[in-house]
Amino acid sequence: MAARRLMLLLLLLGAGGSASSTAAGNRTLVFLLAGQSNMGGRGGATRGGRWDGVVPPECAPSPRILRLNPELRWEEAREPLHRGIDLHNVLGVGPGIPFAHAILRSRRLPPHAVVGLVPCAQGATPIADWERGTQLYDRMLARARAAMASSPKLGCRLAALLWYQGEADTISRRDAELYAGRMEALVRNVRRDLGMPDLLVIQVGLATGQGKFVDLVREAQKRVVSSVANVRYVDAKGLPVANDYTHLTARAQVKLGAMLANSYLATLW
Repeated sequence: MAARRLMLLLLLLGAGGSASSTAAGNRTLVFLLAGQSNMGGRGGATRGGRWDGVVPPECAPSPRILRLNPELRWEEAREPLHRGIDLHNVLGVGPGIPFAHAILRSRRLPPHAVVGLVPCAQGATPIADWERGTQLYDRMLARARAAMASSPKLGCRLAALLWYQGEADTISRRDAELYAGRMEALVRNVRRDLGMPDLLVIQVGLATGQGKFVDLVREAQKRVVSSVANVRYVDAKGLPVANDYTHLTARAQVKLGAMLANSYLATLW
């Protein structure tokens, strides 16, 4: 039964839909997931150069949770969510699938809602690598547009950008001091280029960093929330960190997914 439901959903998404009743019953919420490795997901993948293959129950596949794959086609989302996207890295569990499960449990979403996840993160990237006109920025926008174009009659909408990045900007004081301005520009450019001036952005406050200026970047992240409308902040500080002292554990990623979901759902009141 689950396989049949998934096939129907994928056919409708790929074909653009044909029945208004289906559009009303299967509202598709699309989320961009961008940033660096903790968004890409390293849960269970920090020992021995490989992922341990353990999938927490909160990360189990569901026919109502889809991902846009590297070929720009919808498919059932499975861990690692960023496979084929976060290149040249060992991938594990991330926050995306537990986030989707958490919002689907909410009564604030329409019955039979579908979540479409659009993974875009790339490990070890400073925010300068995401400036307008860079390869990562252009890829993120191309994937966002492809996601929206694939299902125009299904009540599909881009609901939010989930952003977890900044560890690479803790290495240099200059990068840490420039972080707020660069993040503000990123939000402004994404909204303008997608034609969505009020697009919700939920950014994750750093739990760790690659350098000694973690506190400077964290303060910059908080300033962005105050200076830019419709930007929310979820704090990862204090979540369990793996043996590499940089990446969140699988259980921490599950918790972060729930925190991101709570932040998103709070906007639906």
